[in-house]
Amino acid sequence: MPCSPQLTHPCTRPRCDWLRFTGLVTAIIVYTGSVAGATELDDTRELFQTGRYQQCITVTQQALDARRYGEDWPVLHVKSQLMLGRHEEARAATTASLKRYPWSIRLRLMSRQMFHKAGQEEQAQAELAEIRRLILRFPWRYTDTANLVACGDALLQLEAEPRDVLLNFYDRAKKENPNRPDAYVAIGKLALEKHDDALAAEEFRAAVKQFPDDPDVQFGLARALASSDSQAAQQALDRALEINPRHVPSLLFTIDRLIDAERYDDAEAAIRSVLKINPRQSQAWAYRAVLAHYAADPKGEQAFRAAARGRAVNEPSVDYLIGKKLSRNYRFREGAAYQRRALEQDADFAPATIQLAQDLLRLGKEEEGWQLAQAGFKRDGYDVVSFNLITLQENLAKFRTLEDDDFIVRMDAREAAVYGPRVLQLLQRAKQTLCEKYDLQLSAPVVVEIFPDQSDFAVRTFGMPGGAGYLGVCFGNVITANSPASQAGNPTNWESVLWHEFCHTVTLNLTNNKMPRWLSEGISVYEERQADGRWGQSMTPQYRKWILADKLTPVSQLSSAFMSPPSGMHLQFAYFQSSLVVEHLIEKHGLNTLKLILHDLGAGVPVNVALERRTDGLAKLEKDFAKFAQQRALALGPDVDWTEPRRDETGIIEADADDPLNSKNIAVLTEHAKALLAAEQWESAKQPLQKLLELLPEDISSQNAYVLLATAHRQLGETDPETTVLEKLAARSPDALPVYLRLLTLAVERQNWKAVEINANRIISVNPLLPRAYNAWARACRELGKPAAAVAAYQAVLELDPHVAIDAHYQLARLLHKNDPLSAKNHLFRTLEEAPRFREAHRLLLQIHRQQKTAEPQKSVEPIETKAN
Repeated sequence: MPCSPQLTHPCTRPRCDWLRFTGLVTAIIVYTGSVAGATELDDTRELFQTGRYQQCITVTQQALDARRYGEDWPVLHVKSQLMLGRHEEARAATTASLKRYPWSIRLRLMSRQMFHKAGQEEQAQAELAEIRRLILRFPWRYTDTANLVACGDALLQLEAEPRDVLLNFYDRAKKENPNRPDAYVAIGKLALEKHDDALAAEEFRAAVKQFPDDPDVQFGLARALASSDSQAAQQALDRALEINPRHVPSLLFTIDRLIDAERYDDAEAAIRSVLKINPRQSQAWAYRAVLAHYAADPKGEQAFRAAARGRAVNEPSVDYLIGKKLSRNYRFREGAAYQRRALEQDADFAPATIQLAQDLLRLGKEEEGWQLAQAGFKRDGYDVVSFNLITLQENLAKFRTLEDDDFIVRMDAREAAVYGPRVLQLLQRAKQTLCEKYDLQLSAPVVVEIFPDQSDFAVRTFGMPGGAGYLGVCFGNVITANSPASQAGNPTNWESVLWHEFCHTVTLNLTNNKMPRWLSEGISVYEERQADGRWGQSMTPQYRKWILADKLTPVSQLSSAFMSPPSGMHLQFAYFQSSLVVEHLIEKHGLNTLKLILHDLGAGVPVNVALERRTDGLAKLEKDFAKFAQQRALALGPDVDWTEPRRDETGIIEADADDPLNSKNIAVLTEHAKALLAAEQWESAKQPLQKLLELLPEDISSQNAYVLLATAHRQLGETDPETTVLEKLAARSPDALPVYLRLLTLAVERQNWKAVEINANRIISVNPLLPRAYNAWARACRELGKPAAAVAAYQAVLELDPHVAIDAHYQLARLLHKNDPLSAKNHLFRTLEEAPRFREAHRLLLQIHRQQKTAEPQKSVEPIETKAN
């Protein structure tokens, strides 16, 4: 088991790299210099922090010309020149300044960076060697905050242990002078590099309290929160750009998010803004290469990649970034190719190794993927993603694999024994339905992994814990899903989830993974509804309200609705709207048109161009869809009074002169019914609830009228009406587990075995780990003459509920004794082992024994001949 990779905790790993630098750390710690005093550079630093780089250059140049003492002047001067892409001027200023400050580690670090960018690796390495020599020879010079941070940065480039750098340099710098942001930013950046977002967020939150007007601090907080709190991340990013509208790291992060949201025109505009500041900005050119790839412009892609690399001989970070963004958009093959190019330049570049491992695992190339994950962890034992992958590999080794010609399913061993065959059956049904419908021939088996631990699902899917709310993810021919065991509080119909994800397999294969998110999700949700009317999403009062209030996202920008939605409901609305667009496309233009659009996408045609080509034009599609959505919205509760009733200061609906029963307002009727139920006026409550169901039978939200009316019937002992109401709800809802359980109870009491079978299977489709469902289903199958299904049900019971093992073994023996007497005897032996006086089991065992004896062929006896003497 690998140890924790946290930077703040010890981790046992080979120390040969660090031993070379022990003397450097010791030398620094021996000397404890005084904290650097306040400087008169604050105003000049503010020019830099607020993006007035040219003014900063002018002021610092004047100081240099006047031979003002202190390395901060040339450091700010060179940093400003580099921000504007003036490498030659920065190089000249660095060379001149190093003559005056040859001991400056900060200047030498920037010099090393410039040599590297210029392709002068020998000189770049010479600068690192000189930094090492300076620290060893003159440690007393480097005990202030800025220089401690610079020493830490240098030692990381010299492959020192990150934890030792953190403790002995960055933490020390923060303690020496907590009133400067340098150490906070350095710690946060190191944590982000190791994918330890929690530590990074902790550091940047602390820094924001002290340095709210520092754009680097706000930007760092935005990065740290991006995966866990997108709204807070956006607020921090906005604040950074408010402080410094020309803050290039924040602008680059904005570009990154715009590309993820598939807002490519906006991303290009942001790239132009960055290149206007710095025409040589490497990441901006790399992002432009990504956009060229999405636009099927290979010449432009290569030209922009070359611009990003500049003159550097080995610049793996460029190919790493391009590949990472392609993989983020599910272009895993292309992303993996870029990571291989990165590793060709630097075989020890750990980020590319780890990203390539994830790409290969998502492509189903598991042997090489796991080997690279191991290699990545060996190269960087502090990287959280690589640590998580190694831990995940150990957990996956305990899974059981189920296979047929088309699928490889990996599950927890116990879960595989209980409902694994049902998973394979469902996937086969999905394959037959969807592959035939969309004319797809799969060339390789599809891997499906179902995780009982949500954190394992998140690591397999995203590389990191998190991802709450995701039920499943499809990468193409690899599907990951959360087991119902991980959803104890709010289980979802796992059959609909797997159907949805396999539909992604179909559409991603058809488009070579070149598909906008909205269309991919829209088709999957649409196909859920086609497979089972209860599945997928349907119109709700809230969706109706948003549609009629013109809150639809334009089709051309629909993928952006999945990025940073204001709430979970808004995210669900994005799924629903996408499915409505697909439904409209098919109704208006036919399924064949949708297939042609998918074919265009696979050929590299942008989605908006494909829609323009295959429909009546994007503008008309937008207009027609808006009308279509409004018609669907108006069809929900056409006789309902949708106005918001007046409420008093406490929120209670103000009494109307009319009887509430005369109202058609949902809120009025609902609150009136709930008040009657609270007063236990069961009979009186029935009338408003029945009216609610007449007005809005589609409402299956929590505490809907079906549930409330069933409660009234139950309290009155009216079993038949209760059953009828609950059955109507069950026919509409895909995951109403309490309703299914109540219907099962009622059906068992009445010995309505067909209803027992139906509701047991409804329960299993939501939570396949409830013994009660299998016990009832087994009994129903016996009564209905379905022995094969009964055997499967009792076998599941044995896995789930050892307390009823005696009866389950006995019933299995009864079911199997005619066709499989050997298995039947084994079950009887298990029964009698626990209940040796079980007479019926003894009788059945004797019956099987006689049956076997009768079935044995009679042996012919040869006569014995006697020889005459």
